[in-house]
Amino acid sequence: MAEEYKAERTITAVFKEEQQVNDVVRRLIDRGVSRDHVSVMGRDFESQTRISGFISKKDVILGGLRTGAVFGSLFGSILSLLTGVGVLFIPFVGSVVAAGPISSVLLGAATGALAGSAGAGLASVLTTLGMPKEKAAIYETRLKAGEYLLMAEVPTDKSGEYKLLIENAHGEEIHITDQALPRPCPGRCDSPEELSPEVRAHLSEDAQSTFIKRYNAVFDQTEDEMKAEQAAWETIHQQYDEDENGIWSKQKVTA
Repeated sequence: MAEEYKAERTITAVFKEEQQVNDVVRRLIDRGVSRDHVSVMGRDFESQTRISGFISKKDVILGGLRTGAVFGSLFGSILSLLTGVGVLFIPFVGSVVAAGPISSVLLGAATGALAGSAGAGLASVLTTLGMPKEKAAIYETRLKAGEYLLMAEVPTDKSGEYKLLIENAHGEEIHITDQALPRPCPGRCDSPEELSPEVRAHLSEDAQSTFIKRYNAVFDQTEDEMKAEQAAWETIHQQYDEDENGIWSKQKVTA
């Protein structure tokens, strides 16, 4: 039986070129980092990266800040190695392709940091994940400038080894956070009390029930937490609107 992978710290770094990201992701996976714990973000992935269902600018404007989780065919792309690929509109940055756990964090609004029509931006999301404000602001600025963000969730006892690997792969502005990215539930979700505070605080009781029902349905089929979480958030966005406090509580009226 394979030993369970322990994701206890998150190493974040910036890369100037897409090929550098491709190389470091493959090296991390080859060196034992679980592909379910690697995230990448970027605005300008090469045109050969085909994302089925890529949302249009109109969709982004009409759908708000968190719409656009996409499950696509990504042959020939480093994104095909990761889970939970999405396209999201982030204030002050623009449309961003995100893959891995960070896509679900962004889709779920990261404790409301993207809530509101103006939005607080990526820096606020990263700050809620335990990152210093100054470092988060640098990441937001460099992502906006067309560079790429990598986040690798790793065991504590190997964080130094993986940090060195990322440095040798030309990673810049490297930062280690003493926690992994938040997940909605530890596997299957049996009650609202098992939802993470980040998720539960931004769903009404009815929305919590809707979230859990959809999450479990997809998790039971795939045993993939990220796919289940993204499917659950998509369902919330389809069936609810947010109130003035950033809580998904208003059930949409269907004709």
